[in-house]
Amino acid sequence: MSDDLATELAELGADLRAVVECWSEAGLDALPAASPEARSPPMSASPAPERKRMRAADPPAQKEPPPPPFQPTPGAPDFGNLPSGEAGLARVREVMGDCQRCGLCQGRRSLVFGVGDPEADLLICGEGPGEREDREGVPFVGPAGQMLDRMLENVLGLAREQVYILNVVKCRPPGNRTPLPEEIAACAPFLEAQIQAIQPKIILSLGRPATQTLLKTGRGIKAMRGQWQRLGDLPVMPTFHPAYLLRQARDKRLTFEDLKAVRQRYDELGGRR
Repeated sequence: MSDDLATELAELGADLRAVVECWSEAGLDALPAASPEARSPPMSASPAPERKRMRAADPPAQKEPPPPPFQPTPGAPDFGNLPSGEAGLARVREVMGDCQRCGLCQGRRSLVFGVGDPEADLLICGEGPGEREDREGVPFVGPAGQMLDRMLENVLGLAREQVYILNVVKCRPPGNRTPLPEEIAACAPFLEAQIQAIQPKIILSLGRPATQTLLKTGRGIKAMRGQWQRLGDLPVMPTFHPAYLLRQARDKRLTFEDLKAVRQRYDELGGRR
């Protein structure tokens, strides 16, 4: 194989990986099957002119509709008259108990509830615990967590002790896969109660699953990042998950811009430093 051909194949492979990761961030799990008309004819066959004219008149293909947002299961736990701050979070944790509400409980080591200031002005929501988080019982302590700490310190001027960090699901999905809708639905009442107890001024949403869960939408993260959204009266800024940035360093610049917008809004709302 010539050096030029080897270089071309390597570049093609890199482009293909980038496209696949983009599809993954947009929520696509597989390519749709090609219709018989879309498949290429054998090299020995040549389409007739009439067939070409008929294809030219075909209506444009319809885009796949976005997946429907999950719906929390009915019969959410009763948190009573939930107080704010530390007492409220303690109540949520008490109601959660040794949670067995979905299959994720079967493989977990720890139930990763959340960490940080119970009266934080900035709440950061991720997807779910990873292996190290499952082992230590604390969210965002692995490589992605170390990147998050640097993002907080260098752009927002905040330490993790000054914010509150949690995940959509509290138990590690096997192999760090994306949480299933029923797993998200089982944890949703606790996530909502945590937000109610903390009463933040801003939410920073990291990655597609967290953003879709909070906003109850099927839109992809690339369509929403950098644009302020609303969760009731709360401003929500979606951006890329640090784990994604570890694979796609070129998108760090976009996340930096998102965090600058968060810092500006944080200062405007009188966030504590």
